[in-house]
Amino acid sequence: MKLDEKILPIILRNFSEENFGAKEIIIEEGKIARKLYYIKKGVTRAWLNNDGKEITFQFMFEGSFISSWESLFYNSPSLYNIETIEPIDVYSTSLEEFRQKMDHDPDIKEFYYASLEKRLLEYQKLFISRIKDTAEQRYHDLFSQFPEIIRRIPQHYIASYLGITSVSLSRIRSRK
Repeated sequence: MKLDEKILPIILRNFSEENFGAKEIIIEEGKIARKLYYIKKGVTRAWLNNDGKEITFQFMFEGSFISSWESLFYNSPSLYNIETIEPIDVYSTSLEEFRQKMDHDPDIKEFYYASLEKRLLEYQKLFISRIKDTAEQRYHDLFSQFPEIIRRIPQHYIASYLGITSVSLSRIRSRK
């Protein structure tokens, strides 16, 4: 049994279950995040407003912990929104309750830090990809990592994530 198969039920045991419909903001830019969420079912996107233009920078699927980390940890306004793309079912808890669990169980702490390391590496790969790869390379990498993305996420969000227009994305997809 893998660590996450053993630890995840222990972590989620005292979390509350919540449901959100499609296109609901669960963490709002400029507001302080108060909860840590774990996606049981559904998909969300993280985005920010840049002079009236929505810039998507992350998609989170089932099995992801989500929050506005800097807001949650430092009690500061969130720099971005987290919005549901489709209806989602989540487990939620406060940071304080989660930290208490980590203090009492070293396996939970190990699981948490492994999750953070994985997230950090994903951000690093995205950052480097934005510098060195073409939009077409980024599209193919995204599609190979998450093949369901085409089925579950509207094209204009994917284009925003890739830093291109929907028209450019259509051209890339037609060259497959």
